[in-house]
Amino acid sequence: MYRVGIDIGGTFTDLLLVGEDGSAVIGKTLTTPGDPSIAVEDALRPVLENGTVKAGERGTLIHGTTLVTNALIERKGALTALLATQGFRDAVEIGREHRYELYDLNIELPKPLVPRHLRFDVPERISADGSVLEPLDEKFVRRLVAELRDEGIKAIGVCYLNSFRNLAHEKRTAEVIAEVAPKIRVSLSSEVVAEIREFQRTSTTLVNVYVQERVADYLAQLQARLDKIGFAGSFFVMLSSGGIATRETASRFPVRLLESGPAAGAIAAAQAGMLCGHRDLLSFDMGGTTAKLCVIEDGQPLKTHEFEVDRVYRFRKGSGLPVRIPVIDMIEIGAGGGSIARVDSLGLLKVGPQSSGADPGPVCYRQGGTEPTVTDADLVLGYLDPNYFLGGKMKLDVEGAKAALDRAAKPLKMTVEQAAWGIHQIVNENMANAARAHLGERGKDPRRMPMYAFGGAGPVHGYRVAEILRLPALISPFGAGVGSTFGLLAAPLAFDFVRSAYSRLDQLDWRFANRLLDEMAAEGRKILEDSGLPASAITYQRTADMRYVGQGHEVAVALPDGALSGDDFPRITAVFEKTYETLYGRKGPDVPLEVINWRVVASGPRPAMDLKLPRDPVQRTDTRKGARLAYFPEFGRYIDTPVYDRYALAPGMQLDGPAIVEERESTLIIGARGHARVDERLNVIVEFVDEK
Repeated sequence: MYRVGIDIGGTFTDLLLVGEDGSAVIGKTLTTPGDPSIAVEDALRPVLENGTVKAGERGTLIHGTTLVTNALIERKGALTALLATQGFRDAVEIGREHRYELYDLNIELPKPLVPRHLRFDVPERISADGSVLEPLDEKFVRRLVAELRDEGIKAIGVCYLNSFRNLAHEKRTAEVIAEVAPKIRVSLSSEVVAEIREFQRTSTTLVNVYVQERVADYLAQLQARLDKIGFAGSFFVMLSSGGIATRETASRFPVRLLESGPAAGAIAAAQAGMLCGHRDLLSFDMGGTTAKLCVIEDGQPLKTHEFEVDRVYRFRKGSGLPVRIPVIDMIEIGAGGGSIARVDSLGLLKVGPQSSGADPGPVCYRQGGTEPTVTDADLVLGYLDPNYFLGGKMKLDVEGAKAALDRAAKPLKMTVEQAAWGIHQIVNENMANAARAHLGERGKDPRRMPMYAFGGAGPVHGYRVAEILRLPALISPFGAGVGSTFGLLAAPLAFDFVRSAYSRLDQLDWRFANRLLDEMAAEGRKILEDSGLPASAITYQRTADMRYVGQGHEVAVALPDGALSGDDFPRITAVFEKTYETLYGRKGPDVPLEVINWRVVASGPRPAMDLKLPRDPVQRTDTRKGARLAYFPEFGRYIDTPVYDRYALAPGMQLDGPAIVEERESTLIIGARGHARVDERLNVIVEFVDEK
């Protein structure tokens, strides 16, 4: 059967279809913000109607989306209430009493999704060991839910104290809600995130139920569109952790979709890096709205279980809503092709984070945009061909872009060209600074990691970002403009589980630990078997969040296979100490270890990605399409620059910068110091040659 990956971005919706024989079809269309499923239909319909896929042939579609993130940022979720243990309804607003900007007297804190008048204290109490201190007052819950139903509440988050140790009260509350108000959606913290730390657990549960209806309706609408255009087969959704899940699982746990699209890009970079011999690299995904950077180490993207969404200050940790989910660890900044340039009150040129998105888009798109953007600047600099954007499907307006840039240039007493280069380079510096911070926090040296640049704008800006960071090389893949879709098709079916159960390692009840791990493995097996995987194809990765007694944060430690016993104590201790030393450069104090959380990842096999990429059917000795004037700062002016046809490049070919390499969905810019070669997988690898 064929497979399709569709990634909805802020500006464009990307498609990659791989046939049963490995043949690949690439597509790109403008995103439709009002109803993203329309863009999916617009991208998929042509390949279903032009004979690429036989009528009635079954396929698999994997979808990445930013719907959850957008719903939270725009606060377009359901009217939601919170039921909390008596005395704890304000925990979600009190938070950790942390000020992300210590000296700002007018600091703006993130607003909870549920206002105080919709947060309710429920008489009940579970102790830290899971025993019942105060029974659940079911009559109170019944009366309260009836009132909430009559007031038009659409969703309820239930987060009781210590429910991760004993979920009986939360489960019974859900049963009462189903009896009194069956149309109200419910999320239980013991199902969404069975972990300690009340604030994060409550926030995560509310995020899940707040967007549940919106996501379920969207996925059902998308399924209806797929049915209408004749798609027959299975439909999966990419998770923030890099796995994929069924539509039903995604609708139940939509919080797991927060980084759905960006996660696919990181998976694509990791897969491509391994295939071309680079297990450690920096993934750089720049689209129309944002740029994402992620560290790939030993063939795997780094992961974390802490994430923030809807930050008041984009780069300030602690200024957003905390979410405890497994997520690929990346930094995202408001720097994309649609990022808007402006002159601020101090007379300085600024770019982003505001974006023109897909509607109206950059001025040169002729969709009604009026503000100068990064894409407008790149066009004026000669980096983009106005007659070959999206393979010629969209003609770009050069004069319109110049007029918009002129409005920004005049207050600065610059020429249009100077303003265009200023916008281009500001974006590059912003991304390089973000990369330095991201790498530094993780103890990584960027000078040892090549950059894998993709996305519609990634290859346009990748060379300069890599040059600023002094990276050894830049890798630009074939089909870079739809790079994230490769990750969608390379991701396995997978789901993560966690249970909080505190214990000192030297006092651990090993039978209890094995029971927790087995329960999570059984849950994972059921979800994946329901998705169509045989039990024999499922693998399990088990870890424990551990720390030295007295510490406030944990590190993830891999656990041995099979049933655990006291004999594993030395081995687990040794793995922890090695992991700790790798992270912090030294061993910790001579104190006992403690386990906080137990985790299991159930996953299926990773699909093969041996593609037959679309090539120029005629092998040409001259791969040049022509030349055009483009600006290169090494010369301080526009120069006549050779333009190469991406589809005519063959393995072993070499070319020197300055140069432009064009394909339908993206353009690679190579500066004067660049020496490029094409490897056997058609990646263009650019290395930096010292100036003579």
